[in-house]
Amino acid sequence: MEKTRLVILTNSLTPNLPLAANGLLANECRRSPLASVACISNRGGGSPETCISVMLTLNMDRKRIAVVPGDGIGKEVIPAAIDVVRATGVPLDFSDFDWGADRYLRDGYTIRNEDFAMLEREFDAVFVGAMGDPRVKSNVHAKEILLGMRFQMDLYANVRPVKLLDASLCPLKDAAPERIDFTVIRENTEGVYMDMGGTFKRDTPDEVATQEDINTRKGVERVIRYAFDYARRHGRKRVLMADKSNVMSYAGGLWQRVFQLVAKEYADITPQHMYVDALCLQMVREPQSLEVIVTNNMFGDIITDLAAALQGGLGMAASGNIHPGKTSMFEPVHGSAPPLAGKNVANPMGAILSGAMMLEHLGFESEAKRMETAVVAAVKEKMLTPDVGGTKGTAEVVKFIAKSVS
Repeated sequence: MEKTRLVILTNSLTPNLPLAANGLLANECRRSPLASVACISNRGGGSPETCISVMLTLNMDRKRIAVVPGDGIGKEVIPAAIDVVRATGVPLDFSDFDWGADRYLRDGYTIRNEDFAMLEREFDAVFVGAMGDPRVKSNVHAKEILLGMRFQMDLYANVRPVKLLDASLCPLKDAAPERIDFTVIRENTEGVYMDMGGTFKRDTPDEVATQEDINTRKGVERVIRYAFDYARRHGRKRVLMADKSNVMSYAGGLWQRVFQLVAKEYADITPQHMYVDALCLQMVREPQSLEVIVTNNMFGDIITDLAAALQGGLGMAASGNIHPGKTSMFEPVHGSAPPLAGKNVANPMGAILSGAMMLEHLGFESEAKRMETAVVAAVKEKMLTPDVGGTKGTAEVVKFIAKSVS
């Protein structure tokens, strides 16, 4: 932790300017949750040269955040979310990177392999917007950036909180915020997303295509353990593992065996299991029964979209791609929505809540809570964009939330 110590000595014969400076500095420091102020007096027997020293010890452990706004509405909601993060007063430094469709179309590439190492080496977190642009039909740039970060930086736990902020946002009848409050932990670096497979006799009537579902003992165990640790940290009492082991017997068998072994180490948490299709039904019929869900990459990808619908849509959904103790990445889960870009109608809630997740991950729990509380207040006051039944613009929503936070 880097610290800077500033000492100002004021002589009693010429006190005005230095004392004023002391006061200004002290006031400024008191605004920071990471600053301490100590005042030391030494009268020295009443000598006219007596000095009063004001010592300001500033904690300069400023966190560095790499910002990748991406494409479409990402260029609006990520800066908007940063405005809210700044309003908390947390000491952060932001560095922008233009990795996205524009860069890809201009230079023929977006992010280089060495850039992943640079992110891990020089930044505490990465804040990423939506990726996708109709000018890049293959969407290869999005794959290079998002999957590249997940794989190259080994961000093995995708964390998706599912919390209903107001009953009006949920399509279920008799919905209430206390009934929908759970988290999905998705394995983030394995499965079918490793792009292993191939085709045989392509473009013929006899074509064969394979897509490999890769599950390693290391990968499965660490994400299951993360889920149990997450449950314990957040006061949850149940962890449910979802698979399709009745059909996918080899991969599912590995998940089953490891889940049962890890669960034995957490006597205070009840392990549960459901097949993923039955879980989808449960999410709609009895979401209040769920606390923490852990599952593989593909199933997690699917069920979190269903979960987002329960909380008001993808525009309300936040996520973190996490490796404990390492540089992690946070992003709203909605798409880039090119038709909405630049029209001041994009929903900033998912980005703001992702920013709150980032602050919590960095150790600023109280500031993260302030952001979440401000978002709830905005929902209650109907400070909402059109996608969730509101009439406000992006800028108006952000202004309200930032003011509530500051």
